[in-house]
Amino acid sequence: MLLKHCLGVLLCVAGSLALYDSSSDVVELTPNNFDKLVSNSDEVWIVEFFAPWCGHCKNLVPEYKKAARALKGIIKVGAIDADAHKSYAQKYGVSGFPTIKVFTGSKHTPYQGQRNAEGFIEAGLKAAKDKAYESLGKKAGGSSSDKSDVITLTDSNFKELVLDSDDMWLVEFYAPWCGHCKNLEPQWAKAATELKGKVKLGALDATVHTSMASRYQVQGYPTIKFFPSGKKSSDSVEDYNGGRTSSDIVTWALDKFAENVPAPEVLQVVDEETMKACSEKPLCVVSILPHILDCNAACRNEYLAILARLGDKYKNKMWGWVWSEAGAQPALESALEMGGFGFPAMAVVNAKKLKFSTLRGSFSETGINEFLRDLSFGRGQTAPVRGAEMPKITTTDPWDGKDGELPPEEDIDLSDVDLDKDEL
Repeated sequence: MLLKHCLGVLLCVAGSLALYDSSSDVVELTPNNFDKLVSNSDEVWIVEFFAPWCGHCKNLVPEYKKAARALKGIIKVGAIDADAHKSYAQKYGVSGFPTIKVFTGSKHTPYQGQRNAEGFIEAGLKAAKDKAYESLGKKAGGSSSDKSDVITLTDSNFKELVLDSDDMWLVEFYAPWCGHCKNLEPQWAKAATELKGKVKLGALDATVHTSMASRYQVQGYPTIKFFPSGKKSSDSVEDYNGGRTSSDIVTWALDKFAENVPAPEVLQVVDEETMKACSEKPLCVVSILPHILDCNAACRNEYLAILARLGDKYKNKMWGWVWSEAGAQPALESALEMGGFGFPAMAVVNAKKLKFSTLRGSFSETGINEFLRDLSFGRGQTAPVRGAEMPKITTTDPWDGKDGELPPEEDIDLSDVDLDKDEL
């Protein structure tokens, strides 16, 4: 009888320590199953770290059960007695009860919403949505209609996209739960759009992609790093020390851009690819230089030197610069209405809008500078490209850098020509 009484007491005590019974949809987690079910799985989990004696934990039970029932088959909901299993409390930084965390595999973030069923459901679905979009290469929290110019970075793509590229990058290392990161997000996205084509902006979830975060000694969130153009090394990476508004970010980035951007190469139009590359720029500066027989190598090089100096002066605009010899690309000359005043001639074309503006002043450093300056301020007359499409480019040989040569004169053999003496 005494033995039966003692067993009953033990069962009563055990029952009083278990907040969630077997009929609940809340999964009981222990050190024996935690890693297998939660941290080593691909499923999203909401996990409560509780203590059986905690009053707040007991008050939470009805709402937590309700959330588990609603999320059944969608999101896993579990609970672990962190008072009994103190090693897990320490491992996941639990210092009070109840502590609730959202797990996606080994990644875990603290739950910061309302402690009711609706709050738990919203957090679980958001984590599942974030996980799904991240697998598509979008920033966590994005959607199929998200047109952000911020590039999602991971441990696996960081080297290819950032370190091995010739582009300049600003990279934000963030944590999804970080309030400052959330405040920065719209400013970061706006700056990415404004800097498009000049400096790339990326974002890396440092709580998931810990290899890169550790490599660049990320200790707080958000941390922003600048990666210059060209070959990158650990010594070349800089800490961003500007403000957190989009205008602050853009101003800081453009200053770096001005320091690092190389002068554009002035390319001869010799095939479709050359012109296509120029047409993909915001504006394409097209010069038609005199034929080599009308302007020798020294003369041509003087013109090219002028174009090179102006290209360097306007390099921040990211324009393309090309040239062709008069008569070599007749379709290009016709489409941009060049040659009516002789050569050299210049036109600046917006290939996307199929509009161009023609240099009316002198083809000199001063004259071209005034022309380009007006264009950069939105001044100057424009006209539609003839034919409403970019012209076809003829494949030609590139200039060899030498003076031109007249074709050899043919000797005329008069032996077989019967001429009257009066005609001689």
